[in-house]
Amino acid sequence: MSVRVSIFGLGYVGCVSAACFAKEGHEVVGVDVNVSKVDMVNDGVATIVEHGIGELVADMRQQGRLRATVDVGAAVRDTDVSLVCVGTPSKANGALELGYIERVCEQIGEAIRDKATRHTVIIRSTVLPGTTRDVVIPALERASGRVAGRDFGIGMNPEFLREGTSIHDFYAPPFTVVGTEDAATADVVRALYATIDAPFHAVETGVAEMLKYSCNCFHGLKVAFANEIGNVAKALGVDSHEVMRLFSLDTKLNISAAYLEALASPSVGRACRRTCVGSPIGPRRSTSTRRCCRPHSRAMRSRSSARSTSWPRRGGHEWACLGWRSRREPTTCASRPWSR
Repeated sequence: MSVRVSIFGLGYVGCVSAACFAKEGHEVVGVDVNVSKVDMVNDGVATIVEHGIGELVADMRQQGRLRATVDVGAAVRDTDVSLVCVGTPSKANGALELGYIERVCEQIGEAIRDKATRHTVIIRSTVLPGTTRDVVIPALERASGRVAGRDFGIGMNPEFLREGTSIHDFYAPPFTVVGTEDAATADVVRALYATIDAPFHAVETGVAEMLKYSCNCFHGLKVAFANEIGNVAKALGVDSHEVMRLFSLDTKLNISAAYLEALASPSVGRACRRTCVGSPIGPRRSTSTRRCCRPHSRAMRSRSSARSTSWPRRGGHEWACLGWRSRREPTTCASRPWSR
């Protein structure tokens, strides 16, 4: 079933989403305040540099399934669902700048106020949990004079696109997720992704918002972990690539869901694992030196023996996997994952 879609923000996520949804047979209208970007799309030129995106935008424009405008009212009036893909840059204090999302939602709300049929608004930008509830919905209701869930649909659809492989990622995602408390909104998003071969999950809005951050953090964690193991292996003269190759072959514990349910299961994170890296369900706070994994704990009997090794040091404390923690050394997120 073809869906009429307006996509707000023709940056990286917006441009890729617009072209790919058009390719799936949907009628797509791109919206942006930047006239240059609108003109580029209408001329069949992609607004970003990405493998395959230029040809795809040109093809969809030629087939008449993709166009762009600066007119928010016309875009909302001519479509059934709006995807918000505007940027959420960081402020100087690290907080997200949500002004762009709030302004776009106000403009969409103003257009919904004059629309006779039901419209659905989907947030695709990366936002912290609670943003849809505390920023998006109030802006839409304030501008439209209508009630979310009853008069218009609202949901969160996180994207998992990597720069350089975004088109491939769009068509081969691990899953499609929509966060909403409205069954009708979930059905709209399901129809939008009907041709994409991936499991579909309708969850609470906060879950969808948190999922995006969880995935991003875990990917960063994996990169940092591999780099740190590489540093340690290099210092010890060990082939880190072979270590990681074998490490990745373990799909029962290493590359799996194992240990990722610690919040729900008190049995996870005990013994050696808890001593090495702490437990998110409540790390022990003893100030005494502790040991864990026996193969290396024998060599770590004292501070002097630990510091005489060739293990690298970072930020005034030894690696967590050394198997001990000093009563005078500051603990870090490796040993107390839920503390500042």
